[in-house]
Amino acid sequence: MRIAILKRDRCQPRKCEYECIKYCPMVRTGAETIVIGEDGKPLISEELCEGCGICIKKCPFGAISIIGLPEKLKGEETHRYGENGFVLYGLPIPKRGKVTGLLGENGTGKSTAVKILAGLLVPNLGASTTSWDDIIKRYAGSELQNYFTQLARAELKVSYKPQSVNAIPDYFKGKVRELLENTDERGMASELVDAFELSGAMDSDIRDLSGGELQRVAVIACMVRDADFYFLDEITPFLDIYQRVRVAKIIKEFLSDRAVIVVEHDLAILDMLADYIHIIYGKPAEYGVVTMPKSTSRGINEYLNGFLHAENVRIREKPIEFTAHPPREKSKDKRVFIEYGSFEKRYDGFVLEAKAGNIEYGEVLGVVGRNAIGKSTFVKILAGELEPTTGRVELDITISYKPQYIEVKHEHRTVRELFQYLDISETEVVEVLRPLRITELETKNLKDLSGGELQVVAVAACLCQEASLYILDEPSAHLDVEQKVRLIKTIRRYAERRDVSMLIVDHDIYLIDLLSDRLMVFEGEPGARGVIKGCFDMQTGMNIFLKELGVTFRRDDVSLRPRINKIGSAKDREQKQKGKYYYL
Repeated sequence: MRIAILKRDRCQPRKCEYECIKYCPMVRTGAETIVIGEDGKPLISEELCEGCGICIKKCPFGAISIIGLPEKLKGEETHRYGENGFVLYGLPIPKRGKVTGLLGENGTGKSTAVKILAGLLVPNLGASTTSWDDIIKRYAGSELQNYFTQLARAELKVSYKPQSVNAIPDYFKGKVRELLENTDERGMASELVDAFELSGAMDSDIRDLSGGELQRVAVIACMVRDADFYFLDEITPFLDIYQRVRVAKIIKEFLSDRAVIVVEHDLAILDMLADYIHIIYGKPAEYGVVTMPKSTSRGINEYLNGFLHAENVRIREKPIEFTAHPPREKSKDKRVFIEYGSFEKRYDGFVLEAKAGNIEYGEVLGVVGRNAIGKSTFVKILAGELEPTTGRVELDITISYKPQYIEVKHEHRTVRELFQYLDISETEVVEVLRPLRITELETKNLKDLSGGELQVVAVAACLCQEASLYILDEPSAHLDVEQKVRLIKTIRRYAERRDVSMLIVDHDIYLIDLLSDRLMVFEGEPGARGVIKGCFDMQTGMNIFLKELGVTFRRDDVSLRPRINKIGSAKDREQKQKGKYYYL
Protein backbone atom coordinates (compact mmCIF):
# COMPACT_ATOMS: atom_id res chain seq x y z
CA MET A 1 0.00 0.00 0.00
CA ARG A 2 1.23 3.48 -0.84
CA ILE A 3 0.31 6.85 0.67
CA ALA A 4 1.33 10.30 -0.56
CA ILE A 5 1.94 13.11 1.94
CA LEU A 6 2.22 16.80 1.16
CA LYS A 7 3.64 18.89 4.00
CA ARG A 8 1.54 21.96 3.34
CA ASP A 9 3.60 24.22 5.58
CA ARG A 10 6.68 23.52 3.43
CA CYS A 11 5.02 23.63 0.00
CA GLN A 12 5.60 27.03 -1.64
CA PRO A 13 4.18 26.97 -5.19
CA ARG A 14 4.93 30.66 -5.71
CA LYS A 15 8.63 29.94 -5.32
CA CYS A 16 8.85 26.89 -7.60
CA GLU A 17 7.89 25.75 -11.08
CA TYR A 18 5.76 22.78 -9.99
CA GLU A 19 8.70 20.44 -10.45
CA CYS A 20 6.58 17.67 -8.90
CA ILE A 21 4.18 17.85 -11.87
CA LYS A 22 6.78 18.74 -14.46
CA TYR A 23 8.97 15.69 -13.86
CA CYS A 24 6.33 13.08 -12.93
CA PRO A 25 6.55 10.19 -15.48
CA MET A 26 2.84 9.36 -15.09
CA VAL A 27 1.81 12.97 -15.77
CA ARG A 28 3.94 12.87 -18.95
CA THR A 29 1.91 9.90 -20.15
CA GLY A 30 -1.29 11.92 -19.72
CA ALA A 31 -2.45 10.56 -16.35
CA GLU A 32 -3.65 13.08 -13.77
CA THR A 33 -1.37 11.69 -11.07
CA ILE A 34 -0.57 15.17 -9.76
CA VAL A 35 -2.91 18.13 -10.31
CA ILE A 36 -3.10 21.63 -8.91
CA GLY A 37 -5.66 22.04 -6.12
CA GLU A 38 -7.90 25.01 -5.39
CA ASP A 39 -5.29 26.53 -3.08
CA GLY A 40 -2.62 26.32 -5.78
CA LYS A 41 -0.84 23.41 -4.13
CA PRO A 42 -0.46 19.98 -5.74
CA LEU A 43 -2.81 17.05 -5.11
CA ILE A 44 -1.25 13.59 -5.55
CA SER A 45 -3.38 10.60 -6.51
CA GLU A 46 -2.33 7.62 -4.40
CA GLU A 47 -4.12 5.25 -6.80
CA LEU A 48 -2.19 6.48 -9.86
CA CYS A 49 1.18 7.07 -8.20
CA GLU A 50 3.81 4.44 -9.10
CA GLY A 51 6.14 5.38 -6.26
CA CYS A 52 9.11 6.31 -8.45
CA GLY A 53 10.14 9.03 -5.97
CA ILE A 54 11.10 11.59 -8.61
CA CYS A 55 8.72 14.21 -7.18
CA ILE A 56 10.35 13.80 -3.75
CA LYS A 57 13.81 14.52 -5.18
CA LYS A 58 12.69 17.36 -7.45
CA CYS A 59 10.65 19.27 -4.84
CA PRO A 60 12.95 22.16 -3.79
CA PHE A 61 11.35 22.41 -0.34
CA GLY A 62 11.20 18.73 0.66
CA ALA A 63 7.42 18.94 0.95
CA ILE A 64 6.53 15.54 -0.56
CA SER A 65 6.75 12.02 0.83
CA ILE A 66 5.67 8.80 -0.86
CA ILE A 67 5.49 6.01 1.73
CA GLY A 68 5.07 2.28 1.29
CA LEU A 69 3.11 0.65 4.11
CA PRO A 70 2.10 -2.97 4.85
CA GLU A 71 -0.91 -4.10 2.82
CA LYS A 72 -2.72 -5.09 6.03
CA LEU A 73 -3.17 -1.38 6.83
CA LYS A 74 -5.19 -0.79 3.67
CA GLY A 75 -8.68 0.36 4.58
CA GLU A 76 -7.73 0.61 8.26
CA GLU A 77 -7.38 4.39 8.46
CA THR A 78 -8.70 5.83 11.71
CA HIS A 79 -8.37 9.49 10.84
CA ARG A 80 -6.85 11.55 8.04
CA TYR A 81 -6.30 15.29 7.97
CA GLY A 82 -7.45 15.90 4.41
CA GLU A 83 -6.17 14.61 1.08
CA ASN A 84 -2.41 13.94 1.18
CA GLY A 85 -2.49 14.80 4.89
CA PHE A 86 -1.34 12.98 8.01
CA VAL A 87 -3.04 9.61 8.58
CA LEU A 88 -3.48 7.65 11.82
CA TYR A 89 -3.97 3.88 11.88
CA GLY A 90 -5.45 2.22 14.96
CA LEU A 91 -6.31 3.43 18.44
CA PRO A 92 -5.25 2.60 22.00
CA ILE A 93 -7.75 0.65 24.12
CA PRO A 94 -8.80 2.11 27.49
CA LYS A 95 -9.30 -0.49 30.25
CA ARG A 96 -11.08 0.10 33.54
CA GLY A 97 -8.82 -0.10 36.58
CA LYS A 98 -5.69 0.17 34.43
CA VAL A 99 -3.31 2.93 33.38
CA THR A 100 -2.49 2.74 29.67
CA GLY A 101 0.63 4.53 28.43
CA LEU A 102 1.19 5.89 24.92
CA LEU A 103 4.79 5.94 23.75
CA GLY A 104 5.95 7.43 20.48
CA GLU A 105 7.65 10.28 18.67
CA ASN A 106 6.05 13.72 18.51
CA GLY A 107 3.94 14.17 15.39
CA THR A 108 2.94 10.50 15.03
CA GLY A 109 -0.62 10.90 16.30
CA LYS A 110 -0.64 10.43 20.09
CA SER A 111 -2.62 13.59 20.78
CA THR A 112 -4.92 12.84 17.84
CA ALA A 113 -5.69 9.40 19.28
CA VAL A 114 -6.41 10.88 22.72
CA LYS A 115 -8.71 13.54 21.24
CA ILE A 116 -10.66 10.87 19.34
CA LEU A 117 -11.18 8.74 22.44
CA ALA A 118 -12.08 11.85 24.47
CA GLY A 119 -14.81 12.73 21.96
CA LEU A 120 -13.10 15.98 20.94
CA LEU A 121 -12.46 14.73 17.41
CA VAL A 122 -14.76 12.45 15.42
CA PRO A 123 -12.62 9.99 13.39
CA ASN A 124 -13.30 10.18 9.65
CA LEU A 125 -11.86 6.71 8.84
CA GLY A 126 -9.80 8.28 6.08
CA ALA A 127 -12.89 9.51 4.19
CA SER A 128 -14.18 13.02 3.60
CA THR A 129 -17.38 12.30 5.54
CA THR A 130 -18.38 9.57 7.97
CA SER A 131 -21.05 8.78 10.56
CA TRP A 132 -21.10 7.16 14.00
CA ASP A 133 -22.69 4.09 12.43
CA ASP A 134 -19.68 3.75 10.11
CA ILE A 135 -17.30 4.15 13.05
CA ILE A 136 -19.09 1.56 15.20
CA LYS A 137 -19.23 -0.84 12.25
CA ARG A 138 -15.48 -0.44 11.66
CA TYR A 139 -14.70 -1.50 15.22
CA ALA A 140 -17.35 -4.24 15.45
CA GLY A 141 -16.10 -7.20 17.46
CA SER A 142 -13.37 -5.22 19.20
CA GLU A 143 -13.23 -3.63 22.64
CA LEU A 144 -13.66 -0.24 20.99
CA GLN A 145 -17.11 -1.08 19.57
CA ASN A 146 -18.85 -0.67 22.91
CA TYR A 147 -16.70 2.34 23.72
CA PHE A 148 -17.73 4.24 20.57
CA THR A 149 -21.36 3.14 20.96
CA GLN A 150 -21.46 4.75 24.39
CA LEU A 151 -19.53 7.80 23.17
CA ALA A 152 -21.99 8.31 20.28
CA ARG A 153 -24.97 8.11 22.68
CA ALA A 154 -23.33 10.51 25.13
CA GLU A 155 -23.45 7.73 27.75
CA LEU A 156 -19.73 7.99 28.42
CA LYS A 157 -18.22 10.73 30.54
CA VAL A 158 -14.65 11.68 29.76
CA SER A 159 -12.19 13.93 31.58
CA TYR A 160 -9.33 15.32 29.46
CA LYS A 161 -6.13 17.15 30.38
CA PRO A 162 -4.66 18.84 27.29
CA GLN A 163 -1.03 18.79 26.31
CA SER A 164 -0.58 22.56 26.31
CA VAL A 165 -1.43 23.86 29.79
CA ASN A 166 -0.24 27.34 28.81
CA ALA A 167 -3.55 27.83 26.98
CA ILE A 168 -5.65 27.36 30.14
CA PRO A 169 -5.59 31.10 31.10
CA ASP A 170 -7.13 31.86 27.68
CA TYR A 171 -10.21 29.80 28.56
CA PHE A 172 -10.60 30.47 32.28
CA LYS A 173 -10.36 33.82 34.04
CA GLY A 174 -10.19 33.79 37.81
CA LYS A 175 -8.47 32.21 40.79
CA VAL A 176 -7.27 28.63 41.21
CA ARG A 177 -9.82 28.05 43.97
CA GLU A 178 -12.69 29.02 41.64
CA LEU A 179 -11.48 26.73 38.86
CA LEU A 180 -11.18 23.69 41.13
CA GLU A 181 -14.47 24.36 42.94
CA ASN A 182 -16.25 24.55 39.57
CA THR A 183 -14.80 21.22 38.42
CA ASP A 184 -14.80 19.22 41.67
CA GLU A 185 -17.44 16.51 41.16
CA ARG A 186 -15.80 13.92 43.42
CA GLY A 187 -15.30 16.08 46.51
CA MET A 188 -11.57 15.47 46.54
CA ALA A 189 -10.06 18.76 45.31
CA SER A 190 -8.81 19.91 48.73
CA GLU A 191 -7.16 16.53 49.37
CA LEU A 192 -5.41 16.63 45.99
CA VAL A 193 -4.34 20.26 46.50
CA ASP A 194 -2.57 19.22 49.70
CA ALA A 195 -1.05 16.15 48.05
CA PHE A 196 0.25 18.26 45.15
CA GLU A 197 1.56 20.96 47.55
CA LEU A 198 -0.56 23.69 45.98
CA SER A 199 -2.24 25.15 49.07
CA GLY A 200 -0.29 28.39 48.74
CA ALA A 201 -1.50 28.95 45.17
CA MET A 202 -5.26 28.54 45.79
CA ASP A 203 -5.95 32.28 45.91
CA SER A 204 -3.64 33.10 43.00
CA ASP A 205 -4.97 34.18 39.63
CA ILE A 206 -4.63 31.49 36.96
CA ARG A 207 -2.64 33.96 34.84
CA ASP A 208 -0.01 34.35 37.57
CA LEU A 209 0.85 30.67 37.99
CA SER A 210 4.22 29.22 37.02
CA GLY A 211 4.37 26.43 34.45
CA GLY A 212 4.77 23.80 37.18
CA GLU A 213 1.83 25.15 39.19
CA LEU A 214 -0.36 25.33 36.09
CA GLN A 215 0.52 21.73 35.19
CA ARG A 216 -0.47 20.44 38.63
CA VAL A 217 -3.71 22.47 38.63
CA ALA A 218 -4.58 20.99 35.22
CA VAL A 219 -3.97 17.43 36.47
CA ILE A 220 -6.13 18.04 39.55
CA ALA A 221 -8.92 19.61 37.46
CA CYS A 222 -8.92 16.48 35.29
CA MET A 223 -8.87 14.05 38.23
CA VAL A 224 -11.70 15.67 40.26
CA ARG A 225 -14.27 15.20 37.51
CA ASP A 226 -16.49 12.14 38.00
CA ALA A 227 -15.72 10.43 34.69
CA ASP A 228 -15.53 6.93 33.27
CA PHE A 229 -12.29 7.55 31.40
CA TYR A 230 -9.42 9.93 32.09
CA PHE A 231 -7.01 11.11 29.41
CA LEU A 232 -3.85 12.93 30.47
CA ASP A 233 -1.76 14.29 27.61
CA GLU A 234 1.76 14.78 29.11
CA ILE A 235 1.90 15.18 32.88
CA THR A 236 5.60 15.97 33.47
CA PRO A 237 6.46 19.19 31.54
CA PHE A 238 7.51 22.02 33.94
CA LEU A 239 7.65 19.57 36.89
CA ASP A 240 10.78 18.58 38.76
CA ILE A 241 11.52 14.89 39.38
CA TYR A 242 10.02 15.02 42.89
CA GLN A 243 6.76 16.43 41.53
CA ARG A 244 6.75 13.90 38.67
CA VAL A 245 7.03 10.95 41.05
CA ARG A 246 4.36 12.43 43.32
CA VAL A 247 1.95 12.96 40.40
CA ALA A 248 2.47 9.36 39.23
CA LYS A 249 1.81 8.00 42.75
CA ILE A 250 -1.35 10.08 43.16
CA ILE A 251 -2.80 9.11 39.76
CA LYS A 252 -2.31 5.43 40.62
CA GLU A 253 -3.95 5.91 44.02
CA PHE A 254 -6.90 8.18 43.22
CA LEU A 255 -7.85 6.73 39.82
CA SER A 256 -7.28 3.06 40.66
CA ASP A 257 -10.86 2.07 39.72
CA ARG A 258 -11.06 4.13 36.51
CA ALA A 259 -9.69 3.79 32.99
CA VAL A 260 -6.70 6.08 32.44
CA ILE A 261 -4.66 6.83 29.34
CA VAL A 262 -1.42 8.79 29.73
CA VAL A 263 0.77 10.22 26.96
CA GLU A 264 4.26 10.65 28.41
CA HIS A 265 7.87 11.10 27.21
CA ASP A 266 9.58 10.55 30.57
CA LEU A 267 10.35 6.83 30.38
CA ALA A 268 11.09 6.54 34.10
CA ILE A 269 7.65 7.92 35.01
CA LEU A 270 5.88 5.94 32.27
CA ASP A 271 7.57 2.77 33.50
CA MET A 272 6.49 3.50 37.05
CA LEU A 273 2.92 4.55 36.21
CA ALA A 274 1.63 2.42 33.31
CA ASP A 275 0.21 -1.10 33.60
CA TYR A 276 0.72 -1.62 29.86
CA ILE A 277 1.49 0.54 26.83
CA HIS A 278 0.70 1.07 23.17
CA ILE A 279 3.59 2.12 20.94
CA ILE A 280 2.82 4.57 18.15
CA TYR A 281 5.37 4.36 15.34
CA GLY A 282 5.60 6.11 11.99
CA LYS A 283 7.01 9.33 10.58
CA PRO A 284 6.26 12.70 12.20
CA ALA A 285 3.63 14.74 10.33
CA GLU A 286 3.18 11.87 7.83
CA TYR A 287 1.62 8.83 9.48
CA GLY A 288 1.30 6.94 12.74
CA VAL A 289 0.40 3.33 13.57
CA VAL A 290 -0.86 2.28 17.00
CA THR A 291 0.26 -1.19 18.09
CA MET A 292 -1.76 -3.64 20.14
CA PRO A 293 -1.16 -3.36 23.92
CA LYS A 294 2.13 -4.64 25.35
CA SER A 295 3.36 -5.06 28.91
CA THR A 296 5.14 -1.91 30.04
CA SER A 297 8.59 -3.47 30.36
CA ARG A 298 8.36 -5.34 27.05
CA GLY A 299 6.94 -2.35 25.20
CA ILE A 300 9.63 0.05 26.37
CA ASN A 301 12.35 -2.53 25.67
CA GLU A 302 11.06 -3.11 22.13
CA TYR A 303 10.78 0.64 21.55
CA LEU A 304 14.38 1.22 22.64
CA ASN A 305 15.61 -1.83 20.74
CA GLY A 306 13.90 -0.51 17.62
CA PHE A 307 12.13 -3.72 16.62
CA LEU A 308 8.46 -4.55 17.33
CA HIS A 309 8.23 -8.34 17.43
CA ALA A 310 4.46 -8.87 17.12
CA GLU A 311 4.23 -6.36 14.26
CA ASN A 312 7.53 -7.50 12.67
CA VAL A 313 8.45 -3.86 12.11
CA ARG A 314 11.79 -2.11 12.60
CA ILE A 315 11.33 1.46 13.84
CA ARG A 316 14.97 2.35 14.50
CA GLU A 317 18.16 1.57 12.56
CA LYS A 318 20.24 0.83 15.65
CA PRO A 319 19.10 -0.20 19.14
CA ILE A 320 19.72 2.02 22.15
CA GLU A 321 22.15 -0.04 24.21
CA PHE A 322 22.89 0.12 27.92
CA THR A 323 25.91 -1.13 29.85
CA ALA A 324 25.72 -3.74 32.59
CA HIS A 325 27.38 -1.46 35.13
CA PRO A 326 26.31 1.81 36.74
CA PRO A 327 27.52 4.90 34.83
CA ARG A 328 31.19 5.83 34.77
CA GLU A 329 32.91 6.15 38.10
CA LYS A 330 35.47 8.86 38.75
CA SER A 331 38.71 8.05 36.96
CA LYS A 332 42.01 8.31 38.83
CA ASP A 333 43.59 10.41 36.09
CA LYS A 334 40.91 13.10 36.19
CA ARG A 335 42.32 16.59 36.77
CA VAL A 336 40.58 19.65 38.19
CA PHE A 337 39.55 22.04 35.40
CA ILE A 338 38.07 24.89 37.44
CA GLU A 339 37.60 25.59 41.11
CA TYR A 340 35.21 28.07 42.72
CA GLY A 341 35.00 29.28 46.31
CA SER A 342 31.98 29.24 48.60
CA PHE A 343 29.37 31.96 48.02
CA GLU A 344 25.80 32.99 48.77
CA LYS A 345 23.12 34.52 46.59
CA ARG A 346 20.23 36.21 48.37
CA TYR A 347 16.88 37.31 46.99
CA ASP A 348 13.83 38.54 48.86
CA GLY A 349 12.94 35.49 50.97
CA PHE A 350 15.41 33.10 49.29
CA VAL A 351 19.06 32.25 49.86
CA LEU A 352 21.36 29.89 47.92
CA GLU A 353 24.34 28.55 49.87
CA ALA A 354 27.14 27.11 47.76
CA LYS A 355 30.20 25.39 49.19
CA ALA A 356 33.53 25.50 47.39
CA GLY A 357 33.69 22.98 44.56
CA ASN A 358 35.28 22.06 41.25
CA ILE A 359 34.63 20.73 37.77
CA GLU A 360 37.05 18.26 36.23
CA TYR A 361 38.54 18.18 32.75
CA GLY A 362 36.37 16.40 30.20
CA GLU A 363 33.60 15.45 32.62
CA VAL A 364 29.82 15.74 32.37
CA LEU A 365 28.58 16.94 35.75
CA GLY A 366 24.88 16.28 36.34
CA VAL A 367 22.87 18.62 38.55
CA VAL A 368 19.71 17.42 40.32
CA GLY A 369 17.24 18.91 42.81
CA ARG A 370 13.77 20.36 43.17
CA ASN A 371 12.39 23.35 41.29
CA ALA A 372 12.93 26.78 42.92
CA ILE A 373 15.91 25.58 44.94
CA GLY A 374 18.67 27.54 43.18
CA LYS A 375 20.00 25.30 40.38
CA SER A 376 19.48 27.89 37.63
CA THR A 377 20.80 30.64 39.92
CA PHE A 378 23.97 28.60 40.47
CA VAL A 379 24.68 28.04 36.78
CA LYS A 380 23.94 31.70 35.99
CA ILE A 381 26.57 32.73 38.55
CA LEU A 382 29.08 30.31 36.98
CA ALA A 383 28.19 31.67 33.54
CA GLY A 384 28.74 35.24 34.74
CA GLU A 385 25.13 36.33 34.25
CA LEU A 386 24.60 36.93 37.99
CA GLU A 387 26.86 38.18 40.77
CA PRO A 388 26.81 36.41 44.16
CA THR A 389 25.74 38.42 47.21
CA THR A 390 28.73 37.24 49.24
CA GLY A 391 31.89 35.61 47.95
CA ARG A 392 33.29 35.84 44.44
CA VAL A 393 33.30 33.52 41.45
CA GLU A 394 35.99 34.40 38.94
CA LEU A 395 36.48 31.89 36.13
CA ASP A 396 39.04 32.74 33.47
CA ILE A 397 37.50 30.43 30.88
CA THR A 398 35.17 30.62 27.90
CA ILE A 399 31.65 29.44 28.70
CA SER A 400 28.77 28.59 26.36
CA TYR A 401 25.44 28.70 28.19
CA LYS A 402 21.95 27.52 27.24
CA PRO A 403 19.46 28.98 29.72
CA GLN A 404 16.38 27.26 31.12
CA TYR A 405 14.00 29.66 29.39
CA ILE A 406 14.85 30.32 25.76
CA GLU A 407 14.36 33.86 24.49
CA VAL A 408 13.99 34.28 20.72
CA LYS A 409 15.63 37.60 19.89
CA HIS A 410 15.43 37.49 16.09
CA GLU A 411 12.14 35.68 15.55
CA HIS A 412 11.97 36.39 11.81
CA ARG A 413 15.38 34.84 11.23
CA THR A 414 15.32 31.29 9.84
CA VAL A 415 17.19 28.42 11.46
CA ARG A 416 19.63 28.39 8.53
CA GLU A 417 20.30 32.12 8.99
CA LEU A 418 20.93 31.62 12.71
CA PHE A 419 23.69 29.08 12.12
CA GLN A 420 25.13 31.10 9.23
CA TYR A 421 25.41 33.99 11.69
CA LEU A 422 27.20 31.68 14.15
CA ASP A 423 29.64 30.86 11.33
CA ILE A 424 29.78 27.14 12.11
CA SER A 425 32.25 24.73 10.56
CA GLU A 426 31.57 21.54 8.61
CA THR A 427 32.75 19.59 11.65
CA GLU A 428 29.95 21.13 13.73
CA VAL A 429 27.43 20.30 11.01
CA VAL A 430 28.52 16.66 11.20
CA GLU A 431 28.87 16.44 15.00
CA VAL A 432 25.89 18.57 16.06
CA LEU A 433 23.40 19.70 13.41
CA ARG A 434 22.88 16.39 11.60
CA PRO A 435 22.62 14.19 14.73
CA LEU A 436 20.08 16.59 16.24
CA ARG A 437 18.27 16.84 12.87
CA ILE A 438 18.60 20.62 12.76
CA THR A 439 19.07 20.42 8.99
CA GLU A 440 15.40 19.39 8.68
CA LEU A 441 14.36 22.69 10.30
CA GLU A 442 16.58 25.03 8.25
CA THR A 443 13.78 26.76 6.32
CA LYS A 444 11.62 27.44 9.38
CA ASN A 445 11.50 30.83 11.07
CA LEU A 446 12.55 30.73 14.73
CA LYS A 447 9.14 32.10 15.76
CA ASP A 448 7.40 29.13 14.09
CA LEU A 449 9.34 26.41 15.91
CA SER A 450 7.55 24.17 18.39
CA GLY A 451 8.82 23.97 21.97
CA GLY A 452 10.82 20.81 21.23
CA GLU A 453 12.25 22.19 17.97
CA LEU A 454 13.29 25.43 19.66
CA GLN A 455 14.96 23.43 22.43
CA VAL A 456 17.16 21.36 20.09
CA VAL A 457 18.06 24.49 18.09
CA ALA A 458 19.11 26.22 21.34
CA VAL A 459 21.19 23.20 22.41
CA ALA A 460 22.84 23.05 18.98
CA ALA A 461 23.59 26.79 19.05
CA CYS A 462 25.19 26.37 22.49
CA LEU A 463 27.38 23.45 21.34
CA CYS A 464 28.43 25.32 18.19
CA GLN A 465 30.06 28.06 20.27
CA GLU A 466 33.79 27.70 20.90
CA ALA A 467 34.16 27.14 24.65
CA SER A 468 35.90 25.05 27.30
CA LEU A 469 32.81 24.73 29.56
CA TYR A 470 29.27 24.11 28.29
CA ILE A 471 26.33 24.71 30.62
CA LEU A 472 22.96 23.30 29.55
CA ASP A 473 19.99 24.14 31.78
CA GLU A 474 17.12 21.66 31.20
CA PRO A 475 18.08 20.60 27.65
CA SER A 476 15.43 17.83 27.57
CA ALA A 477 12.42 20.08 28.25
CA HIS A 478 9.63 19.58 25.65
CA LEU A 479 11.55 16.78 23.88
CA ASP A 480 10.03 13.42 23.01
CA VAL A 481 11.83 10.12 23.62
CA GLU A 482 13.49 10.06 20.17
CA GLN A 483 14.77 13.62 20.56
CA LYS A 484 16.13 12.81 24.02
CA VAL A 485 17.96 9.77 22.66
CA ARG A 486 19.59 11.89 19.95
CA LEU A 487 20.41 14.57 22.53
CA ILE A 488 22.13 12.11 24.88
CA LYS A 489 24.23 10.59 22.08
CA THR A 490 25.22 14.00 20.69
CA ILE A 491 26.21 15.50 24.05
CA ARG A 492 28.17 12.41 25.12
CA ARG A 493 30.09 12.15 21.83
CA TYR A 494 30.75 15.90 21.76
CA ALA A 495 32.20 15.88 25.28
CA GLU A 496 34.40 12.85 24.58
CA ARG A 497 35.68 13.93 21.16
CA ARG A 498 36.51 17.50 22.21
CA ASP A 499 37.50 16.69 25.79
CA VAL A 500 35.44 19.60 27.10
CA SER A 501 33.62 19.84 30.41
CA MET A 502 29.85 20.08 30.67
CA LEU A 503 27.37 20.92 33.39
CA ILE A 504 23.87 19.53 32.78
CA VAL A 505 20.81 20.54 34.82
CA ASP A 506 17.78 18.35 34.11
CA HIS A 507 14.73 16.63 35.63
CA ASP A 508 14.77 13.57 33.36
CA ILE A 509 16.38 11.02 35.63
CA TYR A 510 17.26 8.69 32.69
CA LEU A 511 19.12 11.48 30.92
CA ILE A 512 21.07 12.37 34.06
CA ASP A 513 21.85 8.71 34.71
CA LEU A 514 23.08 8.02 31.18
CA LEU A 515 25.09 11.24 30.71
CA SER A 516 26.73 12.07 34.02
CA ASP A 517 30.21 11.23 35.31
CA ARG A 518 29.52 12.87 38.68
CA LEU A 519 26.46 14.31 40.39
CA MET A 520 25.83 17.65 42.11
CA VAL A 521 22.91 17.35 44.55
CA PHE A 522 20.82 20.35 45.66
CA GLU A 523 18.69 20.17 48.80
CA GLY A 524 16.68 22.65 50.86
CA GLU A 525 13.20 24.21 50.85
CA PRO A 526 11.82 25.36 47.46
CA GLY A 527 11.44 29.13 47.27
CA ALA A 528 13.17 29.69 50.62
CA ARG A 529 16.59 28.04 50.83
CA GLY A 530 18.85 26.04 48.58
CA VAL A 531 22.00 24.20 49.62
CA ILE A 532 24.50 22.40 47.42
CA LYS A 533 25.11 19.19 49.33
CA GLY A 534 28.13 18.39 47.22
CA CYS A 535 29.59 16.75 44.12
CA PHE A 536 29.60 12.96 44.40
CA ASP A 537 30.50 9.94 42.34
CA MET A 538 27.37 8.59 40.63
CA GLN A 539 26.85 5.72 43.06
CA THR A 540 26.93 7.95 46.15
CA GLY A 541 25.12 10.92 44.62
CA MET A 542 22.28 8.94 43.09
CA ASN A 543 21.81 6.95 46.30
CA ILE A 544 21.42 10.22 48.26
CA PHE A 545 19.12 11.69 45.61
CA LEU A 546 16.91 8.60 45.15
CA LYS A 547 16.58 8.06 48.90
CA GLU A 548 15.13 11.55 49.30
CA LEU A 549 12.95 10.92 46.25
CA GLY A 550 11.68 7.67 47.78
CA VAL A 551 12.26 5.46 44.71
CA THR A 552 14.76 2.74 43.80
CA PHE A 553 16.59 1.97 40.54
CA ARG A 554 17.38 -1.42 39.03
CA ARG A 555 18.65 -2.78 35.72
CA ASP A 556 16.15 -4.37 33.34
CA ASP A 557 16.87 -8.09 32.98
CA VAL A 558 16.65 -7.98 29.16
CA SER A 559 17.86 -4.57 27.95
CA LEU A 560 19.94 -3.57 31.01
CA ARG A 561 18.26 -0.16 30.90
CA PRO A 562 17.73 1.68 34.20
CA ARG A 563 14.23 1.22 35.64
CA ILE A 564 12.35 2.70 38.58
CA ASN A 565 10.90 -0.11 40.67
CA LYS A 566 7.16 -0.10 41.22
CA ILE A 567 6.56 1.57 44.59
CA GLY A 568 6.09 -1.11 47.25
CA SER A 569 7.19 -3.98 45.00
CA ALA A 570 9.37 -6.78 46.40
CA LYS A 571 12.45 -5.36 44.63
CA ASP A 572 11.67 -1.85 45.89
CA ARG A 573 11.33 -3.07 49.48
CA GLU A 574 14.50 -5.18 49.24
CA GLN A 575 16.65 -2.30 47.97
CA LYS A 576 15.28 0.16 50.53
CA GLN A 577 15.93 -2.32 53.33
CA LYS A 578 19.57 -2.64 52.22
CA GLY A 579 19.91 1.14 51.71
CA LYS A 580 20.87 0.62 48.06
CA TYR A 581 18.51 2.89 46.15
CA TYR A 582 20.76 3.04 43.08
CA TYR A 583 21.23 -0.46 41.66
CA LEU A 584 21.47 -3.47 43.97
